[in-house]
Amino acid sequence: MPKPNFLKQYLFTIALLLLFTACKPTSSAIITSKDEALRKGIYSQPILVKNNTIKNKKSPKQYANKQVVAFQNPKKIVGLNDQNASDIIIEDSDSNYLVDQLINTASDNLGVGYRGGGTTKDGFDCSGLMYSTFKKFDITLPRSSYQMAEVGTPVNLDNAKKGDLIFFINRGQHRINHVGMIVEVKGDDVKFIHSSTQSGVIISSLKESYYDRTFKQINRIIQ
Repeated sequence: MPKPNFLKQYLFTIALLLLFTACKPTSSAIITSKDEALRKGIYSQPILVKNNTIKNKKSPKQYANKQVVAFQNPKKIVGLNDQNASDIIIEDSDSNYLVDQLINTASDNLGVGYRGGGTTKDGFDCSGLMYSTFKKFDITLPRSSYQMAEVGTPVNLDNAKKGDLIFFINRGQHRINHVGMIVEVKGDDVKFIHSSTQSGVIISSLKESYYDRTFKQINRIIQ
């Protein structure tokens, strides 16, 4: 039979191991590379064909002759440029395809570093990543996260979908100063791509305590 002191030490060691395991963050909380996003099914690289069109891997014939840019007659959203001559009509049933391409475009920058005011692969700030991503599809968002939070349709967290913009208030600020785009919703786990000051372009989870604490709102741009 173990001596009392030995038993106490043994139980203490077990308790420490259990505490460490419980506090250890999940490896899936943050995605920092395109390879990891590919493995987890969040990012799928589009196939580019001539005339700037994009083929969908699952149904190439359906989209082979479409230039995916934006809705021709979207709901009027203050701050968005909807007067582009090259816009095409995307049916409601095809809106998910546009959302997927927005996510692919943003995810193509995973691993790029943070740069204040940046809108290119030389570096992005949070709103710069969103601005440049939507701009590639002729959707012109305001340039700052605070202004972006004033466009689109606010939605509850329970109704969040891929492609929605997600906003935060951090660093002791009194108004929105960080933005990302939702790339995956599974139950109560919401993952979003953004450019963080410390890690650059990554995919994070709203389950992370910092983002859960600083979360402010969600806006839907693509209806």
